[in-house]
Amino acid sequence: MSDTDAATFWDGVYAARSAAVDPRPNVRLTETVTDLPPGGALDLGCGDGGDTLWLARRGWHVTATDISATAVERLTALARSHGVGDRVTAVRHDLRESFPRGGFDLVSAHYLHTPFDLDRAAVLRSAAHALRPDGRLLVVDHGSTAPWSWNQDADTRYPSPREVATGIDLDTSTWTVERADAPRRTATGPDGRTAEVTDHVLLIRRTA
Repeated sequence: MSDTDAATFWDGVYAARSAAVDPRPNVRLTETVTDLPPGGALDLGCGDGGDTLWLARRGWHVTATDISATAVERLTALARSHGVGDRVTAVRHDLRESFPRGGFDLVSAHYLHTPFDLDRAAVLRSAAHALRPDGRLLVVDHGSTAPWSWNQDADTRYPSPREVATGIDLDTSTWTVERADAPRRTATGPDGRTAEVTDHVLLIRRTA
């Protein structure tokens, strides 16, 4: 599918719902990052911006990116309204073609799934290379299908965190896997429904 198709699809996803007023951060982010000193962060696929705002409120300077111009524009306005506009730079990127420049202490990639072609391994490899020494790449993927997911294909297979790490193919002398597991939690969907879901969590640290 074309780039325009992908951008139009995701713009439609966000335009179909009201702009978030105070979006929640993802629990895997908060449990991982709470004890880390603030620095520079990159939020890949920022969506409604819950993770970006949570990080900015804690002193992080966040580059937030999404393929949807609607999501980027909304997040820019939201960061200003929450008083953290000086710590948030929201930019549009189609990660199939471009990647944000700079070095980061944290790269967060939560649920970076799409119905369009995307070489995720290449994107995550770029993310790992964008880390500063002692920086961390947090990849959180779906490990199960929620009732409200846009993908309800019963044949969907979710690669394990170790499989994702193998696909990124990083030099173990420079990067180390700190976490690779599949915790479960009770999640709440956009319509208020709750369901037990599985997350696939991969945490990689740049050691050199």
